[in-house]
Amino acid sequence: MLDARALVNAAVDYIRRNPDELVRAAINAAGLRFGVPLAALRWLSSQTKLPRRAPQDIDIGSAPPALRVALTVDLMGTSVRATTAIKVDEIDLSPDAMRIGLRLNDMKLALIGDSDAPVATLIKSGALDLSKPGNLVKFLPKRPVAIVEAEGDRVVIDLMKVPAVANNQLLRRLLAVMTPVVNVRAVETDRDHIYVALRASPRGLPKALAALRNRV
Repeated sequence: MLDARALVNAAVDYIRRNPDELVRAAINAAGLRFGVPLAALRWLSSQTKLPRRAPQDIDIGSAPPALRVALTVDLMGTSVRATTAIKVDEIDLSPDAMRIGLRLNDMKLALIGDSDAPVATLIKSGALDLSKPGNLVKFLPKRPVAIVEAEGDRVVIDLMKVPAVANNQLLRRLLAVMTPVVNVRAVETDRDHIYVALRASPRGLPKALAALRNRV
């Protein structure tokens, strides 16, 4: 768990050092566009205690409009440093789906230490086609349930396929009320920020009100 006081102190310190962020946030909010400094994501990743099997040593940067990520993962028993540029090209949020399409480009894998494991041999030989990581994901022996499509350089995730998410009735109620009127249009980056652009749909208000009445 993150320390709330440390989180507030870090946010205040960042605004003091970057006062123009407040003006930037106001201008973007007027256009239904909300940004998060990449420095904030890097701070959060450094403060969060992840499970032992989760990716480690996460480094976050940008390759506009994509997000550049480097992390250390255990790949079938082999420790690997992976880097890639991630571009969000599809978002579909509803009470029944939380679908996110990702383009993975400029992927690189580097062994950490020496290993004779099959994965290490493939990396050393250059036999893996890293230009089409979706094809590699498609044939994983234990593919995560949230990955619903994988082909070429594209991977599609639907978080509603995860039982803990699908069974969260509060989340589904919020999505039923909010998504008819406000949804995510795009996710993109510039040099220092990641932005979430929203789309407003006033015509969806009756549907949202109906969902709200049905859930009361």
